[in-house]
Parts: sequence; C-alpha cells; structure tokens
Amino acid sequence: MSTTQTSAGRRSRASGLPGAGNAGFYANLPSIGVLLLWSVVPLGMTLWFCFRRYNLMAPERNGFDGLGNFRYLLSDPGLGMAVWNTVLLLGAVLVITVGLGTLLAVLFDQEFFGRGLARVLLLAPFFVMPTVSALLWKDMMLQPDNGVLAFLWRSFGFRPVDWFGRLPLLSIIVIVSWQWLPFAVLTLLTAVQSLDAERIEAARMDGAGPIALFRYILWPHLGRAVSATVMIETIFLLGVFAEIYVTTAGGPGFASTNLSFLIYRYVLMEYDIGGAAVASLLAIFLANLLALFLMRSFARNLDT
Repeated sequence: MSTTQTSAGRRSRASGLPGAGNAGFYANLPSIGVLLLWSVVPLGMTLWFCFRRYNLMAPERNGFDGLGNFRYLLSDPGLGMAVWNTVLLLGAVLVITVGLGTLLAVLFDQEFFGRGLARVLLLAPFFVMPTVSALLWKDMMLQPDNGVLAFLWRSFGFRPVDWFGRLPLLSIIVIVSWQWLPFAVLTLLTAVQSLDAERIEAARMDGAGPIALFRYILWPHLGRAVSATVMIETIFLLGVFAEIYVTTAGGPGFASTNLSFLIYRYVLMEYDIGGAAVASLLAIFLANLLALFLMRSFARNLDT
C-alpha cells in the first residue's frame, strides 16, 4: 500500500471522531426541539390542569384539587356511554368499510361498462368535508319529513323513521362509513390490482372456485393493505366530532356521545377545564393503547 493511500485512510478514520460523526445530530437539534415543544408542552399543560380546579364560569375558584377531577370523571354517568359509543362507532365503521370495501375492490377490478365513471362517483364522498357530509345526510337523506328515505318509506306504505331521534348512533355510523368507504376501496383496489394474474389463472385451471380464490389467494394478499387501512382509519375515527355536532349534538342524552364530544361538552358547555383535561388524558391513553396493538398487528403482517 502506498503512502498516499495510508494517509487517506487515516484521514477517513479521523473524520469518524465523535465530534464529526455527531454533526448530523447537532444539525437536527432545532427540529427535534420544535417537535418536543409541539408535543410535550400541550401534554404537560393537560397534566397540570388534571390536578387543578379550574372552571371558566368561576375563575376565582381555582387551585390544587388533587384527584377531584378524576373522581368527577369516573362518577359521570356519561363516561361509560361515551367510551362504549367510541368503541362501537370505531368497530362498526371498520367492519363496514373494510368488508364492503373488499367486495367493491374485487368488483371494480373487473371490466364492465362505465367502470371509470363508477369509480369517480364512488371516490367522491371522500372529498366532501365532514360538516357538509353531515348536513347532506341530515337535511336530504335522513330527514323524517321530506328526506329521500322518508319518500321511499312512504312509497312502500311504511311510516318514516326519525333516524337521529330513535337511532342516533346508527345514523352517525352510516354517515361516517359513507365518508370512509372510498378510502378503503382505493387502498384495497390498489392491492387487488397488484396481484399476479397468473396465480389467479393457475388456480382456476386447478379447479378453484370464486370462494376458494378469495380465501386462499386474494385475502392473504390483502393482509398488509387491510392492516394499513384499519390503522389509518382508526387514527381519524377516534376523533369523530363534526358529524355528531351537526346532526345529533351527542343526544338524545348521551346516546351518540363519544369521547371527543364528551370533552367538548366539558370545555364549551360546562366550561370545566379540569374535567376536560382528565377526559383528554383518558382519550390519549386509549388511543395509544389501540395504536400499540395496531402497530404490532401491522408489523406481523409485514413479516409474513
């Protein structure tokens, strides 16, 4: 080895000293600091108000309250209903969007007349704002006097149903599912189209029917896409608010109140900052617990 090569090797090793190697870390410190402030400060303020008595209607009555806010939240009869509605809304929308989305993805993978127009119409609801979507369903589709479903009910001799009064949570599930079904179809259709057509053709030549093709070839192939769809939808569905606010306002009673709307009630109806902080902490805990479960499930699908 020549002297030039030896000196070049020494210089390259010298560039790996701690000070030089950490240059990238120091360059990223400002962005890391901003991210920490962005997440830690709101969380710290939430924890601070969890242990304080603070109501905007009586700002002079404040101070350390210990576990008072926690006892108040646990004694609230609406808490159990809000948690149950959150889980039920999440599970029902996921089942509808993933189940129906899979069937529609398989359908739209086939050739038929007007497929392009049908795809555009199917994807359109995903680009409608939640508030507009809720108003559309409230005033045009599910309106008990002049809505589309009321007209159909009368046409068949049935009495129209007051959907938001008698079946409020089901109405919210229908609205949210209508919004998120296009997203599920789009992601699952992409996965279906990535499947090798030769595998399907070989299975058909071996005598496999439609059910066997779906069970042993298509569904295992969709595992990663389904996991990603469930994880992304869950992130957004835990915070459903606009649809409830516009249509039912959480009622009747607590029949359609989820955790997001319960926190809204504490803050802007009761002006109870401490109670809202404790409810927010509970929502953060449930969201992270569910996210941990989903991430592990998603990681297992990536390994297979």
